[in-house]
Amino acid sequence: MNILAIESSCDETSAAVLSNGQLLSNVIAAQLIHEQYGGVVPELASRAHQQHILPVVERALTDANIPKNALSAVAFTRGPGLLGSLLVGASFAKALALGLNIPLIEVNHMQAHVLAHFIENPAPAFPFLCLTVSGGHTQIVLVRSPLDMEVIGQTQDDAVGEAFDKSAKLLNLPYPGGPLIDRYAKDGNSLAYRFPLGEMPGLDYSFSGIKTAILYFLRDRTSTNPAFISENIADICASIQHTLVQMLLIKLKRASRETGIKEIAIAGGVSANSGLRTALTQLGTELGWNVYIPRFEYCTDNAAMIAKAAQFKFEQGDFTSQEVSPLPRMAM
Repeated sequence: MNILAIESSCDETSAAVLSNGQLLSNVIAAQLIHEQYGGVVPELASRAHQQHILPVVERALTDANIPKNALSAVAFTRGPGLLGSLLVGASFAKALALGLNIPLIEVNHMQAHVLAHFIENPAPAFPFLCLTVSGGHTQIVLVRSPLDMEVIGQTQDDAVGEAFDKSAKLLNLPYPGGPLIDRYAKDGNSLAYRFPLGEMPGLDYSFSGIKTAILYFLRDRTSTNPAFISENIADICASIQHTLVQMLLIKLKRASRETGIKEIAIAGGVSANSGLRTALTQLGTELGWNVYIPRFEYCTDNAAMIAKAAQFKFEQGDFTSQEVSPLPRMAM
């Protein structure tokens, strides 16, 4: 079983090869052009995917030492994501599968983030809870099996990754700002400034309020001291990160209590945040959780997770047709 997987949901073009469950290659081409615009520009992203996809796929096959004629299936991200970006990956995958006369496998990007935990051992036991956090999503997912997942809590407005990036923009940090907040926070006092945690019913989240609170806080402080941000950047970042992490963990703790599940995982781009990883590990020790945190390279968008998700579908004979179209708002 040799699967070529393609990921092109946003601004990373990635291809990976999985052979009999073992990852042989995982190639990622980033798009630096978006930095000058302070965020991902969809049209530029799709153009960059067109430039990158062929060399990335060729490199993945070469690194894996698997010729294209030995492939058993081609997998791709169907959604969610940017339509133009998804179209590039889907079109390439469909054409390659058609040319090789092999099956085509569609993969849900968010489900793949969850299943990234099965690329390496140890992997969580079923059922488990997975906190999926990224620039576009914040969800608590009940994972009963590789192909049976249920979202039991999610943000009702903004994602936590967006809250990190928007806060960084208010601090005049370059894009992407989330990792920079994490970097500055390591040298700061996380309790230097207090921000409201906010509250939503049940297991849902809301991050619009915290962004507004940070905006007003910075406006008031800089009105009396224009150099406030530069003089206190480490403490500000540490306080923002601490607040956002606590908001995430409060609901995750509640979900564990309500379901009785102590197998806990995190996934998605924000799971690379060191503050979240440390806080979750500490909380897991306190509550007796088995905590699973993916390696950094499997947190951000990558084709290895698409390949692993495709493996489970391949084993079940769950293939798609050439008539399939991308779904930018594809539900879990």
